[in-house]
Amino acid sequence: MKPQLKVEIGGSSQAGIKPVNQDAFAGQTPKGLALEHKGVALAIADGVSSSRRSHEAAQICVTQFVTDYYSTPDSWRVNKSSARVLTALNSWLFNENQKTYEDSLVCTFSALVIKSCTAHIFHIGDSRVYRLGNDKLECLTRDHVHPSSHQAFLTRAMGIDNHLEVDYHTIDDLNPEDIFILTTDGFHHFVSTDEIKRELKQSQDLTKTAKQLVELAIQNGSDDNVSCFIAKINELPHEEVDEAHRRLTKLVIPPVLEVGQNIDGFAVRRVLFSGTRSHVFLVEDDAGQQYALKMPSDNFREDPEYLDGFLREEWIGNRLKHRNIMKIYPRPAESPFMYHLCEFLGGQNLRQWMTDNPAPSLNEVRKIMTEVVQAIRYFQRNGMVHRDLKPENIIIDKFGQIKIIDFGTVSVEGLEEINNPISETCPVGSVDYIAPEYLMGQKGNFQADLYSIGVIFYEMLAGKLPFKIGDLRNKIPDNYQYWRYQSLTVNRSDIPPWLDLALKKACAPDPRHRYLAFSEFLADIAVPNSNLIKQHSQQSFMKREPLQFWKMSSVILLLLNFVLIYLVFNN
Repeated sequence: MKPQLKVEIGGSSQAGIKPVNQDAFAGQTPKGLALEHKGVALAIADGVSSSRRSHEAAQICVTQFVTDYYSTPDSWRVNKSSARVLTALNSWLFNENQKTYEDSLVCTFSALVIKSCTAHIFHIGDSRVYRLGNDKLECLTRDHVHPSSHQAFLTRAMGIDNHLEVDYHTIDDLNPEDIFILTTDGFHHFVSTDEIKRELKQSQDLTKTAKQLVELAIQNGSDDNVSCFIAKINELPHEEVDEAHRRLTKLVIPPVLEVGQNIDGFAVRRVLFSGTRSHVFLVEDDAGQQYALKMPSDNFREDPEYLDGFLREEWIGNRLKHRNIMKIYPRPAESPFMYHLCEFLGGQNLRQWMTDNPAPSLNEVRKIMTEVVQAIRYFQRNGMVHRDLKPENIIIDKFGQIKIIDFGTVSVEGLEEINNPISETCPVGSVDYIAPEYLMGQKGNFQADLYSIGVIFYEMLAGKLPFKIGDLRNKIPDNYQYWRYQSLTVNRSDIPPWLDLALKKACAPDPRHRYLAFSEFLADIAVPNSNLIKQHSQQSFMKREPLQFWKMSSVILLLLNFVLIYLVFNN
């Protein structure tokens, strides 16, 4: 069984000498997949004492943060999920405060999310987050207070400004027995480091310990509400490579199936594909519903990197719900076999379509690629990059609808934060369509998929690739100058130059020169972009037409040589 994150939590909050407790804290230690994909979340808030409603702000912020954080997609990073939640909370508080300047909803806020082997800290105001490890108590946050005021004056808080600025950082060197303490200012100004360490060292119950610390702060003269929230790491999900391999090979790779055979109640009707990496069959259940059953090749039984990608493909396919993306359905829960149950699409892949349509119209190509972009934008919104877009992975189904398939190489923001001993050993994707930044060992984003889209768009119109790339697998370039774009108009004189400029920008070798949004690309392939045309016309002839420039330069140099030779022999 894969090791799991185990975190114990406990907290206490008291009004102290004040009539109303304006502090609040909340936390959740989920189980199962929620624990793996989202982690453990804790939050603490301190309402600003000048408002009678600040306790509402504190309570709303901590409870809604924890609830809404777990409602964000599993594929999102912790930072992205938390930022979306905090921004929405702050906007709501600020808008409420605009209705009245009395009794504002304002509070400090600090949160801790422990996911896999990393702690994520979010902080606004003067509540604090501490870490106790190796007998050292360290404050992980910086108070946002005016430095020269005699009375603490907050420079940042939830609800005081429409623009929210949050301190965020991560801690990657976690250890079992590490303890995190979230506190409000009524606590940490009145309890010493030694007192905190002493109580935590002899703690048997975190809730009781938090209560004892809170009472100690009151005894020490705290003049504010007092809150303390503690989280102790009991176990981290650290897994060795051999352990991961055993987990991945727990499911059995079925033998290659034949027509008429049955697996888990699915009858094989036809062999759709059989290759060195996988096998795909058309299968039918007892109700006559047809599926495409994909299983790995037995050749990869001892390849944890491949098996990890295969299982990740099922996880991704179960979460993507878009008309232009192939569905993957859950396998029978009791099945001992490793395979995917996919939507049966019929039709043909884009490579076959290109063979059947060697000179398609611009409108035909634009319609197909617009649907591809819409699907990849959905990947982007879910924190994913496909990384292996090529004609073979784009299906035109029996109804003429575009479907993206093959999620084995998809990168997922949220999964990248989970400790995994199995790492990729080489760039993924097809050499003809892979973004150059991957080949140079860089991390790509949605612009890498845009590059592949630009290359495919070009190839559909021209019948060839925009770059002469050579043997990239064995000779990886060290700069982007290796890729030299050949104008589409050289191969298709009927294509307008403005579209060629759009494709050139989409598949620019250097990602800094590509589009910053899919919407910009879609706009530029629909109508001419006057700014793009103007920029192109203002370039020097050498930059605008490098191939023609060097051809002409070669001819001129050759002529000059002939002239020099003539002069030498005639003097």
